Amino acid sequence: MAPLPPKTAVRVVPTSKKPGQASQTGSFREVDTRAMWHSLPPPARGVQASVIIPAKDEATNLPATLAALAAQTDLHGQVLLPHSFEVLVLANNCLDQTARVVREFAARHPRLRLHVAEIKLPKAQAHVGQARRLLMDEACRRLEQGGHPRAFIASTDADTRVSPTWLISIAAELATGVDAVGGRILMDNADPTCPVRRCQLRDAAYYLLRARLEDHLDPTPYDPWPRHHQHFGANLALTARAYRHVGGLPVVPYLEDEALVQSLVRHDLRVRHSPTVKVFTSGRQQGRVAVGLSWQLRQWAELQQTQREPLVDNPQRLLAEWQLRAQLRQTWQQYSSAATSGALLPLPSWPAAAGLSRAALRRELARASSFGQLWEKIRGRFLVHTTRRWPAVPLSVAIRMLREQVAALDSRPSAAVAGRLCT
Repeated sequence: MAPLPPKTAVRVVPTSKKPGQASQTGSFREVDTRAMWHSLPPPARGVQASVIIPAKDEATNLPATLAALAAQTDLHGQVLLPHSFEVLVLANNCLDQTARVVREFAARHPRLRLHVAEIKLPKAQAHVGQARRLLMDEACRRLEQGGHPRAFIASTDADTRVSPTWLISIAAELATGVDAVGGRILMDNADPTCPVRRCQLRDAAYYLLRARLEDHLDPTPYDPWPRHHQHFGANLALTARAYRHVGGLPVVPYLEDEALVQSLVRHDLRVRHSPTVKVFTSGRQQGRVAVGLSWQLRQWAELQQTQREPLVDNPQRLLAEWQLRAQLRQTWQQYSSAATSGALLPLPSWPAAAGLSRAALRRELARASSFGQLWEKIRGRFLVHTTRRWPAVPLSVAIRMLREQVAALDSRPSAAVAGRLCT
């Protein structure tokens, strides 16, 4: 592969909404992506993955990020074929030499299909949600051109190093039939004695215990244990088909990754939380987004200074929520089968904590086009009715409660757990 051409001038213009684009843009003007990427060579035939990296003033961090991608191997240590994947970097609103660093890296690593575009977004659009959306839209378009039936978009960040087998591990998970993969995000060279780091480790323990409890109470065959809780932009992948199905990435200033996963779940697409798909990210507390890991690290640091603990979801509420979801999932499956055959399904007893009557439940079942859509509405009602009953608790208390709940469920036979869910 030849070095990339000189940087291309990019302009922001108002355009009409194109078919297939999501409607979450609100007051944002659309960006003419054809102008932004017009100098790129066409994708390789059969390209399987497009890695996207939004970058704002990341000239220092990007070389390590790109080096990890250039060194991708299969499970036997063989370097991946250069035409099997490509990397798209969007340097947005940069004041440093981010784009130049990418072009220089591409010149030194001609086997890596690495492309960069520069853009100056208006103030209202100058956020990671817009940048990641522009990248994912272009990645999806190029993958569809490439024609690989299992092509996927893989997202990471400019201060993150992916593991050597990152792409092949994602491909292996997607080959099982899931639509998206959230991988583990680990700290790069973190000091375990640092107070903030200790808080982060306790937080990770809390969420892993949550994942174990959730797997006990409402297991899903496509996301079995062992699994985790993360599905964030530094380590997130989905098929081009799934991306089209949900209408693209929601354009929001932050937590755009969370919004995308919620959209996938709403459409009953299968999200796998894989422990084998790993990246290592920086522990900086001054990041590029308003709400993200750097923001969370600052919050923990402030709590440490005042000798306070973080407050987290009450495990008793989580237990009730996931039991309710398991019951609703079973009801949805029965209702869907009955609707197909034209039968009238008698509804089971329905807990008052759900926040709606059996008649209201029947109406919601009839209106919902997917289980994810149904659960989103029911969960909203459930939270309104239970937040005061089960208020947030200190992190250490929640960990102790979760350990007790998980230990009790671990010691029970599967049949006993299933019987408990039906009561």
